[in-house]
Amino acid sequence: MTAPEVSFSDLQLRGKAVADQLRRTPGQSLLVRRRDAEDLVLTTAERAEQEHTVSAATTRMFVALMRRDGAARELVTDVLPDAFPWVKFLPRDDVQAFVIELVSVLRAAESIENPAPVVAVIEGWRHTAMVFADPALAAVLAGSTDDDFGAVPKPSTR
Repeated sequence: MTAPEVSFSDLQLRGKAVADQLRRTPGQSLLVRRRDAEDLVLTTAERAEQEHTVSAATTRMFVALMRRDGAARELVTDVLPDAFPWVKFLPRDDVQAFVIELVSVLRAAESIENPAPVVAVIEGWRHTAMVFADPALAAVLAGSTDDDFGAVPKPSTR
């Protein structure tokens, strides 16, 4: 469901009316559009806590299942393309490495209540898949050497 939208000006000028609209919205959230900065999501503290509780519980159950059951790990590896279609471009070993890293980071990120590391893992593996999807780029990168070319000079300040 997409959250209803309000402008930042409406929030500033008609704060009480916007708060009333928020309470009447089924999802208890509003998208606050801004012209000069990133858009915001306005929600109630109770709704934010509920969403966090659901997310944390789901993550903990998923991680526990993945850590305890080899068949579950295989099943997740098999169905991963449904959630992340781009894994089709990864070698099978890399798909398994993605699953292992994702589970590990999900667990750690949940413990610090910060989803940013999970997003970084997903984006990193998506970019890796993009390389494998482009045979020319994959060949260039596969042909790179392990030689150390020394320190990179500082850019000029001109």
